[in-house]
Amino acid sequence: MSKLVEIRWHGRGGQGAKTASLLLADAAFTTGKFVQGFPEYGPERMGAPITAYNRIDDERIRVHSNIYEPDFVVVVDDTLLSSVDVTKGLKKEGAIVINTSKSQEEILPKLKGYEGRVYLCDARKISEETLGKYFPNTPMLGSVIKISNIMSPEEFLNTMEDSFKHKFATKPEVIKGNMAALKVSMREVKICEK
Repeated sequence: MSKLVEIRWHGRGGQGAKTASLLLADAAFTTGKFVQGFPEYGPERMGAPITAYNRIDDERIRVHSNIYEPDFVVVVDDTLLSSVDVTKGLKKEGAIVINTSKSQEEILPKLKGYEGRVYLCDARKISEETLGKYFPNTPMLGSVIKISNIMSPEEFLNTMEDSFKHKFATKPEVIKGNMAALKVSMREVKICEK
């Protein structure tokens, strides 16, 4: 039986939502799953809203369209909550994870009454502490792994470390920082109490 998981990413150009969706697809593929990872954007510029998607399944994926009823939504930039309906189509039994330093009292009213699980992760704080710069995609990638159970955290971390070693062979400090960002976000992502 198919265990298709669909994820929609909301971010702004230059924040790495597309890259994170592709990294997630690569990691899941490495563990033997069938995957899709793709962005949706037009001629937008840096800072313009973008959407990216993932499909992950144990069986061959035969659907090739955008995702309209995701199991999970990842919001890389909380300013999008005012302009984009990030919960549109989001399954009640699913969850949303939002990059924010704001309290749940500030965030929940912006979610149009979404009744499913809501998680918050301060990706700015995590990335600045672990990477020295603001790269929200890596902490948000760790957060979605933690809340979705797509794969075990250990399996994911091992896969990502191998991937980073390949991509950043000449920059070991980048590998260390990105791995720390993943681990901290998996530990610090918090569910909102409603």
